[in-house]
Amino acid sequence: MERDAAVAATLIGAAQRLSTTLATLRFSPPVSHVYNPLTYAWAAHEAYLRRYAASRRRVLFLGMNPGPFGMVQCGVPFGEIAAVRDWLGIECAVRQPAVENPARPIEGFACLRSEVSGRRLWGLFQERFGSADAFFVEHFVANYCPLAFFDHARNVTPDKLPAAEAAPLHAACDAHLRAIVAALQPEWVIGVGSFAEARAVAALAGTRVRTGRVLHPSPASPIANRGWAEAATRQLRALGVWE
Repeated sequence: MERDAAVAATLIGAAQRLSTTLATLRFSPPVSHVYNPLTYAWAAHEAYLRRYAASRRRVLFLGMNPGPFGMVQCGVPFGEIAAVRDWLGIECAVRQPAVENPARPIEGFACLRSEVSGRRLWGLFQERFGSADAFFVEHFVANYCPLAFFDHARNVTPDKLPAAEAAPLHAACDAHLRAIVAALQPEWVIGVGSFAEARAVAALAGTRVRTGRVLHPSPASPIANRGWAEAATRQLRALGVWE
C-alpha cells in the first residue's frame, strides 16, 4: 500500500485543529457529558491516520460520530475493539478523559463490550478484502464529528442537538471534512447513514466529489439486523462504487 508521510501529517494536523476548536464549544442539557477521543485516545487515532491515511483514496466512508464501545474507547472510527486490535493492528494506551461519565466509563482496549456497528462495518471489509492493507489501498473510514454526547447512560446523536449548538459544531466538522477530502482526493464520499450523507452533501457542495449513502449498521435498525453487509454491498454496487 502506497504511503506518503506528508498526507498523513496533513490529516494529523487537521484532526488536532478540529479537536482544539471543538474544545471551545459548550452543550446544554439533556447532554450531561461530552467525550472527545481525539484527546484521551489520541495515540491510537494518530496511529490510525499515520498507517492508513497516507495517500490518495478513491472512496471515503463517513460515519456520524463515535459509538460508546467503539471510537469512544479506542479513538478509531467505528472502532470495535477486536477489529481495531486484530485486523487493523492498532493497540495503544488510552488515558482517562478530563471528566468521565460514570455511566460510560473509559476502559480503552480492555473494553469487553462489542460495538455492533463497527463489527459489521469492518467485518464486511475484512470479508471482501481479506487484509486491512488491501482495503485501504482505495478506501478510508472517518467520522464526521469526533465528539460523543451522552445524557448520562443514553447516547445523544448530533442530529438531536439544538440548532444553536449544532451550527458551530457543523462549521468546524465541515471544514475538517473538506480538509480530509483535499488531502485524500476521493472520487466518492459515502455517508454511513443519512446524517453523514447530508453533512457530506452540504460540506462538499460545489466540488467534484460524488456522494452517496449506505444503510447505517446500527443494531437499532431492523433492516440492518436482517443482513447489513448484503444490503450495503448492494447499495455500493448500485452506485457504481464497487463492482
